[in-house]
Amino acid sequence: MEQLARRLGLRTDPTIFFLSAGITVAFVLALVLLPGPIGAAFAAGRAWIVTNLGWFFVAGVNLWLGFLIWAACSRYGHVRLGREGARPDYSNLSWFTMLFAGGIGTVLMFWGVAEPVSHFAAPPLPGVEPFTEEAARDAMSIAIYHLGLHTWTIFTLPGLAFAYFINRYDLPVRVSSVFYPLLGEGIHGPAGKAIDIASILGTLFGVAVSLGLGSSQIAAGLDALFGTGDGVAVKVAILAVLTVVAVGSIVAGLDAGVKLLSNINIGLAVALMVFVLVTGSTLFLLRGVVETFGLYLSNLPHLAFWNDMLADENPSNEAWGWQGSWTVFYWAWTVTWSPFIGLFVARISRGRTIREFVFGVLLAPSLFTLVWFAIFGWQAMEFDGLGLAAREAMGASAGQISDAVAESVPLAMFAFFENLPWTPLIQGLAVVIVAIFFATSSDSASLVVDMLCTGAAEPGPVHQRVFWGAAEGLVAAMLIVLAGEAGLSALQEVITVVGLPIFALVCMMIPSLIRGFALEDIDHVTVGQRPALEEFGHGAESGAAVREPVGDQGAQPVPGE
Repeated sequence: MEQLARRLGLRTDPTIFFLSAGITVAFVLALVLLPGPIGAAFAAGRAWIVTNLGWFFVAGVNLWLGFLIWAACSRYGHVRLGREGARPDYSNLSWFTMLFAGGIGTVLMFWGVAEPVSHFAAPPLPGVEPFTEEAARDAMSIAIYHLGLHTWTIFTLPGLAFAYFINRYDLPVRVSSVFYPLLGEGIHGPAGKAIDIASILGTLFGVAVSLGLGSSQIAAGLDALFGTGDGVAVKVAILAVLTVVAVGSIVAGLDAGVKLLSNINIGLAVALMVFVLVTGSTLFLLRGVVETFGLYLSNLPHLAFWNDMLADENPSNEAWGWQGSWTVFYWAWTVTWSPFIGLFVARISRGRTIREFVFGVLLAPSLFTLVWFAIFGWQAMEFDGLGLAAREAMGASAGQISDAVAESVPLAMFAFFENLPWTPLIQGLAVVIVAIFFATSSDSASLVVDMLCTGAAEPGPVHQRVFWGAAEGLVAAMLIVLAGEAGLSALQEVITVVGLPIFALVCMMIPSLIRGFALEDIDHVTVGQRPALEEFGHGAESGAAVREPVGDQGAQPVPGE
């Protein structure tokens, strides 16, 4: 394999590169040729996982969040994620836009209207009537729970581990490097390579599902604007165009490509959100943003630990309950993104402190997510008819948004914009935003996968990076063309199954980080001057106050400070 890699001009670990590429091709071909049997097998696997291990996913993410808060608030919080004298490479604004656009920007565009309205029309909590004020409050709380702090916890923990071991100790840019305190030099052997291959496959399949959703939403938007239809040919054309854009950004590199697209896209997304706020029910939405903070904080403890344990007592539920097909699937799918997002965030966070990293990555995107859902979600539910009295007064016009969501989730956002002024212009802007989010996620994932193969922060040869960018688009296109809906559905089942071992890997990052922190040369931090012994009732032999010098006490220099 080494000779083949040299012949192809690759700069990579041949075992990791060729096995990852080969497994990807073999799996996609098998999925295309036998979508039914493979889908059934993975559907059974998913059912078993969410039924028997759903509690593990729910408890695990809460444990991760608690660990992150402890790490940020502990004496290790001021340790820098880099070598001596390291300082951040990017401004706070660029840092935020890059981690957000490369993270879940496409998911917010896809679910910003659809998820709150889905829970509003079909409340998951028992005893709640659809379309009532209570259903609306629960819908907002659940939607933000799914895409707020807990989603970013799944990205932040791997990101912290990667940034700590890779940026601070100059280990290879690979997921296996995180486990150096546990595996030692074994990270360079079969165990380490298996970890890296699994991470690459999880990233490719996780991004492929999102790209499939993104292309479906863009096709729905173009159909609403121009009547182009949303069939296979349209989706493949969209994938082809946006893959070309993503590959161009990959060639340009992180600074010129991903950073530029991220800054442009976050600006457009904010402009779209402000437009909805100004042209919609402004006062209602401003009050809704404030109230949503309280709803989220008050309902978070219950939702964070809820795992639908009484689902079996309700015959109308599936064996694993509502939450198994929403929350558990979300966590399993999101964790397949964690190697990609974690390494990407670690790369752009070099030089920041642990405290700055944790609170920045956790809080800034979560805050934006809350405001986004508060504006889009409340406005969508008001358009649909918020409360039984309001729906009765609206007559036949009630239920337009919820009907659109039930008919086609990708169409939900565009049906929502039909209730606002300048509909064609805003729908067109939404298509552009989704497209750029799509391209940004693709090129970010490609750069990270390339790093996993090379083991270095520096980009590999251009044709090597282009290969991964084209592979992502090709995987999504093949699934759409050759396997249709069965292929994407089967891949979603696979994501849940693939997510389990990756979830277990992320859990093991906590003891690895704790062992790494234990090696830091950090003494207790003393603030101010110590009191004299006589102030505690002890007299000094000389009769004079004895004071300890503070210059040699307290915090000692930390490597990397």
